[in-house]
Amino acid sequence: MFRETDRHFKFDWVTIILFLLLVGFGWLNIVSASHVGVEVDYFDFSQPYGKQLAFIGLTILLIIFILSIEARFYERFSSVIYLISMLSLVGIFFFGKTVNGATSWYGIGGMTIQPSEFAKAATALAVAKYISDLNTDLKTFKDQLNILVILAIPAILILLQNDTGSTLVYVAFFFVLYREGLPKVYLSLGVALALISISALKFGEVITSIATVLILILNHFSKKKKPSILQPILIAIASIALAFSVNFFYDTILQQHQKDRISLWLRLEKDPAKIESMRRDILYNLYESEKAISSGGLTGRGFLEGTRTTGKFVPEQHTDYIFSTVGEEWGFLGSTFVVVVFVLLLLRVLRLAELQKSQFSRVYGYAVASIIFFHFLINIGMVMGLIPTIGIPLPFFSYGGSGLWGFTILLFIFIKLDSNRINEW
Repeated sequence: MFRETDRHFKFDWVTIILFLLLVGFGWLNIVSASHVGVEVDYFDFSQPYGKQLAFIGLTILLIIFILSIEARFYERFSSVIYLISMLSLVGIFFFGKTVNGATSWYGIGGMTIQPSEFAKAATALAVAKYISDLNTDLKTFKDQLNILVILAIPAILILLQNDTGSTLVYVAFFFVLYREGLPKVYLSLGVALALISISALKFGEVITSIATVLILILNHFSKKKKPSILQPILIAIASIALAFSVNFFYDTILQQHQKDRISLWLRLEKDPAKIESMRRDILYNLYESEKAISSGGLTGRGFLEGTRTTGKFVPEQHTDYIFSTVGEEWGFLGSTFVVVVFVLLLLRVLRLAELQKSQFSRVYGYAVASIIFFHFLINIGMVMGLIPTIGIPLPFFSYGGSGLWGFTILLFIFIKLDSNRINEW
């Protein structure tokens, strides 16, 4: 009798503990980044840290709800969940609210909900469902195209809402597809596209085209068994066309603030006066963030003792730039702790994904790890100035109910799916 009852509470507690560590430590840093005055009323729900505490309380209820549902439900109704999520993204264009320039929120009473945060889990379920179907073969063009459509629908809808950061997250699904048999040529193609695009912006179309052709010639004649000459010719033509179209895309499609960020990252601007002006306007958050992190030293200034944090030098520090609070108040050791916990969480999810007996659960697990990894890598890289500034939150850490709930749903659906493996005997 005891065993039969106890089996329903067998979950991977290592993953749950890592999740709790991130949420709890994240909330402490939200307190530091958003409190005003000397005294801190932790239950002041007019402040971001008070609201986040309420969000965390609701998250506990959400977890209980997710874990109480039969695991088979998520696979059986994955298509329905995906459809509902896409409809919620479409509804934004009719009933959406604009926040910080992005029309990607629903206003409900005194709070806002961002459906793009929930679309990640819904898309992960849809991808897992499609790949796990018996006749799916990612080596065939038909299935590659169908997967692309599943990913493109939410990505395009979110891009039209002026939320570039959330759109880029769907690139993370490449790791899932690669694990499930997507040909390696797509990896080479993706790297080549990125390199040609960056080179065209940095060095110009002509130099990039010449360099590409020379590389293709050397590659062709270095092979013992030479393929048809037609193949490198077609690749060369496509590469040259891409090189000459990048600047057109850069000049006509991208918005000015996006061009400025790329220009500063690649150091495209030559006028010192304009560079300094762009730095003050575009990179103010980044420079203040870097100063906050560097001022923390090895052990940090201490909880609520960060002068740049308490002085509000970093705008919106409790959201996308929350990691700068960690750097200032907890120092290198605190920053390392956060990185280590994230790495352990990612490794744990990947290990559990490989242990799954169901392909659906394995694919979904890889999707969870890929999405969290993408957010983690981009957010911390952005805060430290390693990549262009992109508005993307740190999972389980940054302020926001939609983000916290979206990532919680994403992770705990997998924990529920994994419980089937644990509870088998």
